Amino acid sequence: MKDRNFSRSVIIMCEHNENTGSFGLILNKPSLVTIEEVENRLSIDSPIYVGGPVEQDTLHYIHKFKDVTNAIPLKDGLYWGGNYNEIQVLNNKGLLNNNNCRFFMGYAGWDEFQLRSELKEDSWMVSNMRLSEILDYPVDDLWKHVLTEMGGKYKVFANAAKNIRMN
Repeated sequence: MKDRNFSRSVIIMCEHNENTGSFGLILNKPSLVTIEEVENRLSIDSPIYVGGPVEQDTLHYIHKFKDVTNAIPLKDGLYWGGNYNEIQVLNNKGLLNNNNCRFFMGYAGWDEFQLRSELKEDSWMVSNMRLSEILDYPVDDLWKHVLTEMGGKYKVFANAAKNIRMN
């Protein structure tokens, strides 16, 4: 993908609907800002991640807390959103960390049928990695790890230089 927003990005698809569009979050693009700097009700030593280029003034989060009211189960024990007050309580108890909860500004979005078209053009590589593990890997290694796990021809991409002309 030539768009710098998506170069070497690992995206978790939170919602997909051919007729209304799709919503995802980029997992491996930390910003230079911490969650504490943006949301003073949270005290977690973690960067806010750039979830995507759309509506970067919105806050989103994924986490591993199954009991958070209205959290949407994604897969393998990972959840999207839910009652923010309950997230604050977990934070106040010292239970939030970068391995069980991540915050994002903005999101990646696709109009109806747009994602299907991009998949047909081979703009994306699709992985079925276990989501329960996705927050356990350092963000700098996540793209390489996902492609390595996919195996085969994807291992070549995993080890390719960022600037192929420098290879």
